[in-house]
Amino acid sequence: MSPKEIWVLTISTPIGRITANIDLFEEDGRWRGTASGTGEEVELTDLVRDGNRLTWRQAVNRPLRLNLAFDVTVDGDVLAGTSKAGRLPPSKVAGRRRR
Repeated sequence: MSPKEIWVLTISTPIGRITANIDLFEEDGRWRGTASGTGEEVELTDLVRDGNRLTWRQAVNRPLRLNLAFDVTVDGDVLAGTSKAGRLPPSKVAGRRRR
């Protein structure tokens, strides 16, 4: 198992900014992770790390029940990209690796 990576994300949504923590690790050649924030912790699914690109899906219940698809690019200790919920427009995502 690889060392855990912890990222603090800010998602700029139409209903305001949401902060979440993402914990990532590699186990048996496969990336796994969880997201926590707004009082819940959920598993990341379809997590793929390809070079500096990272994609995953997650289902949340707070503040709304949504299925989210993330697509971000990692540059050192910073990441940026988007989160998409169904037909809604993409929301900007920014994050920093926590050391």
